[in-house]
Amino acid sequence: MRNDFAIFIMVYGRPDKDWTYRTLRKSGYTGDIFCVADNTDEALPEYKAKYKERLLVFDKLEAYKKFDSGDNSGDLRSSMYSANTIFDLAKQQGKKYFMIMCDDYTQFQYSFNSKFQFISSQIHRLDDVINGLLEFYINTPTTTIAFAQGGDFMGGKEGSNAEPKLMRKAMNSFLCSTDRPFQFVGRMNEDVTTYVRLGSQGYLFFTTTLIKIIQTMHQSQASGLTDMYLDYGTYVKSFFSVMYNPSCIKVSQLGTVHKRIHHKIDWSKVAPKILRQQ
Repeated sequence: MRNDFAIFIMVYGRPDKDWTYRTLRKSGYTGDIFCVADNTDEALPEYKAKYKERLLVFDKLEAYKKFDSGDNSGDLRSSMYSANTIFDLAKQQGKKYFMIMCDDYTQFQYSFNSKFQFISSQIHRLDDVINGLLEFYINTPTTTIAFAQGGDFMGGKEGSNAEPKLMRKAMNSFLCSTDRPFQFVGRMNEDVTTYVRLGSQGYLFFTTTLIKIIQTMHQSQASGLTDMYLDYGTYVKSFFSVMYNPSCIKVSQLGTVHKRIHHKIDWSKVAPKILRQQ
């Protein structure tokens, strides 16, 4: 991997679980990895013992004062503060390009084979994947690009994403550059809020369906942000995005059998349109 690139993993409250770190190495990533924690984490001593100089710690209260959380609850439980601070940490570490990741990835997978047929297979040469993504990123005006998630492939082979494409969204994992800074906003659902808010201003947020991450089930795992989601529920989480983007997001239902509250985006009202010259 190139020397000006690193992966930053946001960690909190579960030092005995290092899913993403182990999965990166198992998948063939050889570059730098830093774990990012905040000074309110009671598990900080364990993280320090485990990752040593690879652990970067930031002041969460200072981040709270600096970034727009979208509420006045004083609740500091959010990955928004870590994600925003990583732009500064990357500069401090001399990294121009970097990826932000959560700590719960158990696999990196190809979504298609060499004939672009829809299939899942485990990645073992992740360096090559990231280098290819970097080449695309560097040569386009993309703000950030993410790997797809399992939920993006609902419907399997019959789903709308069962073909290689770029989706106009970015969630959970983010390829970024210190030369193309942006800020996540909103304490909950910050990734959705941000790609819609900035997407409406012409910033390019993409997800590639070629690659996907497999994660642990969020609310089945202790610590992390699970407690916050259980405390507030998905209505409040979704409504954060409505507050920032009321013209194009509403609270709706997701699913057919097991329904749950979720945000719904009207893309006809989000992105600027370019009219073909006649």
